[in-house]
Amino acid sequence: MTINFYKSANKIICLQLLLVIMPATLFAQGKLKQVYKDPKAPIQVRVKDLLSKMTIEEKAGQLNQLNSGDLTGPGLNATSQQEKLIMLKAGKIGSFLNTIGASTTRSVQKIAVEQSRLGIPLLFGYDVIHGYKTLFPIPLAEACSWDLDQVTENSKVAAKEAAVSGLHWTFAPMCDISTDPRWGRVMEGAGEDPYYASLLAVARVKGFQGNLESEFNVLATVKHFAAYGAVEAGRDYNNVDVSRSKLWNTYLPPYEAAVKAGAATVMNSFNVLDGIPASGNKFLLTEVLKNKWGFKGFVVSDWNSFGEMIPHGFAADYKDVALKALQAGSMMDMESKSVINHLPQLIKEGKLNIAQVDDAVGRILYYKFKLSLFENPYRFSDEQREKENLLTPANRKVARIAGTKSIVLLKNTDQLLPLASKDKKIALIGFYANSKADMVDMWKGTSDYNTYVTVYDGLKAQYKNLTYADGYNSENETSEKLIAEAVNNANAADVVIVNIGISGKVSGEDKSLADINIPAGQIALLKALHQTGKPIIALVTAGRPLVLTQVLPYADAVLYCWLLGTETGNSVADVIQGLYNPTAKTVMSFPYAVGQVPVYYNHFNTGRPAPDPGGDSFYSRYLDIPNQPLFPFGYGLSYTTFNYRDLSLGSSVLTNGQIQNVSVIVKNTGKYDGEEVVQLYINDITASIVRPVKELKAYKKIGLKAGEEKTITFQLGTKDLSFFDEKGNAILEKGKFKIFVGGNSRDVLEKTFELK
Repeated sequence: MTINFYKSANKIICLQLLLVIMPATLFAQGKLKQVYKDPKAPIQVRVKDLLSKMTIEEKAGQLNQLNSGDLTGPGLNATSQQEKLIMLKAGKIGSFLNTIGASTTRSVQKIAVEQSRLGIPLLFGYDVIHGYKTLFPIPLAEACSWDLDQVTENSKVAAKEAAVSGLHWTFAPMCDISTDPRWGRVMEGAGEDPYYASLLAVARVKGFQGNLESEFNVLATVKHFAAYGAVEAGRDYNNVDVSRSKLWNTYLPPYEAAVKAGAATVMNSFNVLDGIPASGNKFLLTEVLKNKWGFKGFVVSDWNSFGEMIPHGFAADYKDVALKALQAGSMMDMESKSVINHLPQLIKEGKLNIAQVDDAVGRILYYKFKLSLFENPYRFSDEQREKENLLTPANRKVARIAGTKSIVLLKNTDQLLPLASKDKKIALIGFYANSKADMVDMWKGTSDYNTYVTVYDGLKAQYKNLTYADGYNSENETSEKLIAEAVNNANAADVVIVNIGISGKVSGEDKSLADINIPAGQIALLKALHQTGKPIIALVTAGRPLVLTQVLPYADAVLYCWLLGTETGNSVADVIQGLYNPTAKTVMSFPYAVGQVPVYYNHFNTGRPAPDPGGDSFYSRYLDIPNQPLFPFGYGLSYTTFNYRDLSLGSSVLTNGQIQNVSVIVKNTGKYDGEEVVQLYINDITASIVRPVKELKAYKKIGLKAGEEKTITFQLGTKDLSFFDEKGNAILEKGKFKIFVGGNSRDVLEKTFELK
């Protein structure tokens, strides 16, 4: 039967049917343009178009991240490898982690783009924590530089090396505040202060991610959200229980700073908060992250953190896991497979809202478009180009400079350092000084420790009269024979340099320690060396602050060298020679004893604050050790000395909206040119919520020539005097404030003013 469209009463219906049928037919024949593949279309338009074409299984696939390996080569588990290949071709995997290298990422991406129905490219993620091939100082050490430009530069180099190796995404920076050096992951963070950690978070996001306009940018990840650094007993994966006031004022600021700096992704933490696992915590993920902070990126779980809601006792099974994670505001599922296995059924049963799923998937697709992966899915596939950009002399130079800026001078009796004369006879002692394998922590990226410069290598290149002895073994034990050899070398030397501490192998995730003292075998060695009467320089290697109370009596100088990465030995040699005058300052307080932990500068006063020193009974104190840490936050010496005087305020009374000018004169009173980190702290004397005894609010790193002095000026606004209530609202209250300025959090000048 022929229909006359111009005469039929049903002509409108027929036309509508044609409009529906014809695009579908043409799309099937490949004749209608697919908007999501049009690079000239706005990203949000492309996202919407692609979402409209996806099945619920394909949407679940975008929320599914798996640990892959090389899918195109011989696998350790052929069954698992084949299963992932099938899933990939079906569009059921949106991202892989630990797929690295230009050749490997290209071959895996090729499957996703050319053999799946919609050709949606993959995101490749990897833990680039403090370097990819060129390893930089651990983030905790890097933070001690108080040099934000250097931190950004380090992150830029790491991002470039990762990008040319086919990666799009790093799981850094870690923004967890921590006051517990027993926790192995303090190495990844910025220490104990929320203000400074916030600045570092921004610097690292800027370095890794920038504005995503460079082909060398990678997506940054804010982790671990939230308050993971407060794990009880410093034990990884443990519980967290903090007040809302503490959460808003101490733990959340660095995460917020990184989010506001544009970080593309946020990672769930493993811990519970308010009794609810972070992966299923609607307060954190929806109320705070999405609604209050306006986060536009996507949330990724930590490894199986969705699945861990079951042993937490929060979810009954993996279907319940997927429901609670997605309802709370989590999005991409790393490795639990709960979403890919159960999302379609949850939608079918009406337990999940498709709009919420589309929002999560759309956020992930947005960044795939933003990275131009649809136009250039193999943006780095040239192995020669990859090789030319890894571990280059220029990259190593940046790492060497970063290392020198991270070394903290904690003691320097009678100006023993620097050792400017290269003719001195030096006895270098300590197994770690010549062990490349112990320089490596778990977050080494793809670096090869055989490319590292040991302390022995660095010093041997500079001092011709250098001898070496182990002094202790790989288990930190010593013996009469090892000590005798070390003492013999020391007796023949002008100065002894002894490398003590702990191996990099016990730094990082799942590397918590109950005992953070210097090993007993090393203390025995130090005592024996001290008896020679020769001057002793202790180099301490560690991925966390250690208890150094037993070290100080036997060492004339102490350099805290952390884990410095590829150029360790050259960085150490530069500082020991005096080619670089130390400027680093601690970002975590060093405990006097393990029993003090957690110990930190920005604590609350008690109702019975202990007099300093000593005092009568019934105060908050220890009977056997001081309350104060061995080395406070912000502490670090130089080869020169600095004097602070004439602290002054612009006004003794301030009204809301006014700026308080704070000035101080700093003079270099030593014989070397040097740099000093001038630090400003406040104390809100009386408030509706108890405030810390000191809070860092500003700092300036300045250079002064020997004998030179400068007037340093800070400006404090009323925002700097505000704090958060238990709901996360910034509040400002009238009253008196103390201002402290000095070279660390302990040794300061003090003034008071009133806010009306």
